[in-house]
Amino acid sequence: MGSIYTYNFPTRIRFGPGARHELAAELAALGIRRVLIVTDKDVAQLPWFPELKAALTDFGVATFSGVWGNPVVSQVNAGVDAWKASGADGIVAVGGGAPMDVAKAIALMAHHPGHLFDYEDGHCTRPIDQPIPPIVALPTTAGTGSEVGRSTVISDDDTHAKKIIFDPQLLPRVVLADPELLLGLPAKITAATGMDALTHLVEAFLAQGFNPLCDGIALEGIYLVAQHLQACVDFARRSQAGAVFDEATAAAHRVARGGMLNAAMMGAIAFQKGLGVTHSCAHALSTVFDTHHGLANGVMLPAAMRFNLPAAPGRFLRMAQVVQPGATDGQAFVDWIVALSASIGIPTSLGALGVTPDGLAALVAVAIADGCHPLNPRPVTETDFYAIYQDAF
Repeated sequence: MGSIYTYNFPTRIRFGPGARHELAAELAALGIRRVLIVTDKDVAQLPWFPELKAALTDFGVATFSGVWGNPVVSQVNAGVDAWKASGADGIVAVGGGAPMDVAKAIALMAHHPGHLFDYEDGHCTRPIDQPIPPIVALPTTAGTGSEVGRSTVISDDDTHAKKIIFDPQLLPRVVLADPELLLGLPAKITAATGMDALTHLVEAFLAQGFNPLCDGIALEGIYLVAQHLQACVDFARRSQAGAVFDEATAAAHRVARGGMLNAAMMGAIAFQKGLGVTHSCAHALSTVFDTHHGLANGVMLPAAMRFNLPAAPGRFLRMAQVVQPGATDGQAFVDWIVALSASIGIPTSLGALGVTPDGLAALVAVAIADGCHPLNPRPVTETDFYAIYQDAF
């Protein structure tokens, strides 16, 4: 995998090892003169990050790295202050889902008045009618796929409730999807973000509604996860243990990371069809216990799929046959998820995340109000949410 490929869906994507080196040319093509790089504290410390900035000698460059955890409004507000101070006319989003979401929110609020949540999807009290600066995205994880998404998810600082802001103008203009930016990703983050991508793909395929385009993308994305996630985690474990890879092994690592990058983007494209109960459960975990979103999805996915299997056995069989061509029933897909989770180190119970049974009522209250489960293939009642969470213990 030495070439860099271009494909559009609809964002222009440049995919392949070394794609990050095209950043200056892409900024120039967009007419950008000064950029604000939005990233998180950890990415800003990586050895390749100064090299990325140093390549932008023809541009004014400022950096905002005040992003961490589940992003909140105060991070966005600080980023908007950095935007105004920098005099930038474009944004480069570098990192996982959190920096991507904060970058989009900064772009929205760069020229729009009021509070970010004035623009919440479904509860918008102000029009999105002002210019939104162009965004170029460089993903460093393979999970949310936010780099090809039209929305941003930001939490309230006090309640931790997640709010979704949606507008097609939030789509990055260009994605530089470079597998080399993921080679140093720790095994735990690789696993959690990979399960996030898988959850998007699975829930999109199961979601109610008719969208054969999304269904096809979801199935291919599930295939890519089955082919590459375990390998990515294994490579990460070996790297953390101090292994030095020969060129053939390093090339295989790049292939695996590239496969997961594409799977993550496909998940974000596919879930425009909808999501489901797993995400409602995970959003509640992030709200109540501040759990990492991908990890929350990974822990909840087996229980949620056991709940959904009776409502969509045919769909489960199709997914099972993608990951195990000889499968004869949908239970095989649920079993595959459980086995994959165990092998890549995803905790097997909510208790391992520090969740206690006395928090169930708070979790259910948030989950039942979440906007994802109405498209679940099986209706979910308050009693059902209790049962799903208890199964996850």
